[in-house]
Amino acid sequence: MRLGTVIGRVTLGKSVEGLTGARWLIVSPFTREHFQQGAKTPPGLSKDSSLVVYDDLGAGAGQTIGFIEGREAAMPFAQPTPIDAISAALVDTIFYSPLK
Repeated sequence: MRLGTVIGRVTLGKSVEGLTGARWLIVSPFTREHFQQGAKTPPGLSKDSSLVVYDDLGAGAGQTIGFIEGREAAMPFAQPTPIDAISAALVDTIFYSPLK
């Protein structure tokens, strides 16, 4: 699981029949630098590209989420589903204590 910040949402004109009514979020993944700099860095400003995540938890813009990518993202669905990432957790607080 990776962490990231919701920076927007996607509206589709057409979608796969099994995903009608699904929520899609644009998520900016956290990097190691984000955790090392702590609160000084605004969330969601990573150098990595953003990705689209299927959301069934109701995450909103600016919220930190945990998301799963790859084959595991499609596992909650009974039928084969074209999903690359799915939200798995709504994160309230992150504690980071690096070893020195």
